[in-house]
Formats: sequence, structure tokens, C-alpha cells
Amino acid sequence: MKTNTQKQNGFTLLEILITVLVLSIGLLGLAGLQVSSMKSNHSSYLRTQATILGYDIADRMRANPAGTYVATADYIVNTAVDPYTVDTPTTTAGCSTVPGCTTAQMANTDINQWRVDLATALPGGTGVICNDDSPNDGTDATSANNGCPATCTTMPACSLLTVKIWWDDDRDGSGFKRFTTSYQP
Repeated sequence: MKTNTQKQNGFTLLEILITVLVLSIGLLGLAGLQVSSMKSNHSSYLRTQATILGYDIADRMRANPAGTYVATADYIVNTAVDPYTVDTPTTTAGCSTVPGCTTAQMANTDINQWRVDLATALPGGTGVICNDDSPNDGTDATSANNGCPATCTTMPACSLLTVKIWWDDDRDGSGFKRFTTSYQP
């Protein structure tokens, strides 16, 4: 008895095509994971920069204690300053330490250098320093008084100087992140 056998052609080619399809979907998923990881890494980097800059101005205030008392308040920068503009650094000649200038001149130099550093290190970076008895209330740089209360109502919290820093984490103007720290003179 003679049997008729037909050979099937192309089955191996079909297996290879399915394998390539599955592999390419897996590689696309891996690429998406890599992009997400890079975005999170960059966001973490910006938060670290904001933290460093927040502690930098607090250290500057510690170095100039006479300028941080609530009575003089040389370091308070809130409603009088537009947070979306960078001040031109105005420094007094030879004013790099308190003995070389007044406490107010030193505070002005510190604030202007700090604001330039904010704008340089952070996309859309801006910051304010104010007396705020509720520093973590979620206000942002576009809220009334740049997130600082018009008057501080709770003592001794009003003796705290609160440093608030905002930056555009997505670089699209839609999602500002905030870092807040307080300094007790």
C-alpha cells in the first residue's frame, strides 16, 4: 500500500515569526521600564538639589544670626518678590563675611546668590523664606503670598523661618514639586 505524504512547508518560519514578535514586545517593555527608571532617577536628583539648596540658605542664616531674628527679618523673602524671576545678584563689594559688611547687606548677598543657585540648579527653580506656622499645608508658588501667610498667627511657630523651594519636575509647567524646611534662629 502506498501512502501519500505531503510535506508541510513554512511551519518553522511561522515559529520564528512568533518568537520575534514575542521578543520585540518584551524588548519594548524593557525600554519603557528604562525610560521610567531614568525619569524617577532625574526626579530624585532634582529633589536632592532642592534639599541641598534649602540647607544651604539655612546655613547662611546660621552664619549671620543677627539677620535672622524676627525683629530684623533680613532673610524674609515672600510677597515683595516675584518667585518666577531671578534677582540680579547684587552684592556689596567685599561683602563675603559679616565683618566685611552689615548683617542686612550679608543677608541680601546670601539671598541673591541663593536665588541664582535655585534658578541654575533646578528647572523653574524658585524659593521663598517666611514666617509660616503651617509650612506643610501644600501651598505652591502660585498661591496667595507665594505660599506664605500674610501674617503668622501661632507663637512660637512664628519665630520659625520656613524655607520653601519649588521646581518644575516635568519641565512642562504642569507639575511643580516642593521642598520645605524650617530654621529656628
